[in-house]
Amino acid sequence: MVIYTVRQGDSIYSIGRRLGVPPQKIIDDNMLQNPEQLVVGQVLVVAVDQIRHTVAPGESLFGIARRYGATVAQILEANPDITNPAAIYPGQSVVVPVPDRKLGSIDVNGYAFPSISQSTLRNTLPHLTFISPFSYQVRANGSLVPLNDAAIIEAARAQRVAPLMVITNILEGGSFDSELASAVLNSEQAVSAVLDNVVQTIQSKNYTGLDIDFEYIYPSDREAYNRFVQRAVDRLHPLGYTVTTALAPKISADQRGLLYEAHDYAFHGATVDHIILMTYEWGYTYSPPRAVAPVNLVEEVLQYAVTEIPSRKILMGIPNYGYNWTLPFVQGSAARTISHTAAVNLALREGAQIMFDTEAQSPFFNYFDEQGREHEVWFEDARSIEAKLMLVDRHNLGGVSYWTVNSFFPQNWLVLESMYNVNKVM
Repeated sequence: MVIYTVRQGDSIYSIGRRLGVPPQKIIDDNMLQNPEQLVVGQVLVVAVDQIRHTVAPGESLFGIARRYGATVAQILEANPDITNPAAIYPGQSVVVPVPDRKLGSIDVNGYAFPSISQSTLRNTLPHLTFISPFSYQVRANGSLVPLNDAAIIEAARAQRVAPLMVITNILEGGSFDSELASAVLNSEQAVSAVLDNVVQTIQSKNYTGLDIDFEYIYPSDREAYNRFVQRAVDRLHPLGYTVTTALAPKISADQRGLLYEAHDYAFHGATVDHIILMTYEWGYTYSPPRAVAPVNLVEEVLQYAVTEIPSRKILMGIPNYGYNWTLPFVQGSAARTISHTAAVNLALREGAQIMFDTEAQSPFFNYFDEQGREHEVWFEDARSIEAKLMLVDRHNLGGVSYWTVNSFFPQNWLVLESMYNVNKVM
């Protein structure tokens, strides 16, 4: 696999010639909607195990090897006609091996809203271990708001993807609600009803396990939440079902804030089967412009998490979305969510150049709209996905979890499949 960053003057055809790859393969691999028009700074993934590189003036074998993630020895082995590594010349065609770097096997979860299109679902499922239709909302009396999930479950099972039932403390017509969580967690009757309804739903809908995603829990309800998780495990494990929990991205056990304090990493790590760390939303709807999941900050969370949670239980969260902010940023103003593909298309329409933040390992660009207002857009590309996926190997994690898979981002799956084998548990 080659990750190529578009330069000034590039075209699909010139890139194809430079790499010795048919242009149509580049178009197909990246599902390019505008192959005749590229954006400077845009990234393309070329799914090949070797390329033909045309030597430019001043280039060395060492520099070529470094550019493509190969070694000089590998290049020499693939080019027996090169007898003097120091004597390559401009215009020379050099075969560069770029085999996939398989780092092991991982679990991959994807959250999906029932509105996911059939084509997106069909194209995504081969890359997943689990799919988690979102979500069954608990009511204060322990009943559950119904979810139109039958089509996702049927399609998932047909492709050996294990469906996980998700329950949340989202208030009907609203968002995550602290009072709702407190009412349920502190009522023996409500807890029993929730678990009864979970078991009935899992069995009737043919789920393989439960994902508990309770957020913004009052700190005073921390132990009540722990008891609820333990009861869920005690109820579901004997029936052969797994239990997963989704936890906020903490960097210490005593981290303050409503989002963090009731999420007990050590307890969950000792109790449940998988933990999804929600390592995104540093840049969010009401924040100033910044990367949604900066790699340096994601790493801080993982460095703490593996001290409290068995690393192979952890699924690191990856955002499948970006944000478009209007500048200057005003507190209380809202950014608009944008898909990664739509972000590149927007940069193309606006004539923007895509930059790359090396600390956050994330792409971004700026442009001015028709009203003369400046915008800043942060999103993900193959480079940022690769950087995140390297953290999985570095910290020996169990895998990753995408929020959400409702938009199809082909580069993500090309990169993931080049680095890891995806586990199937069915």
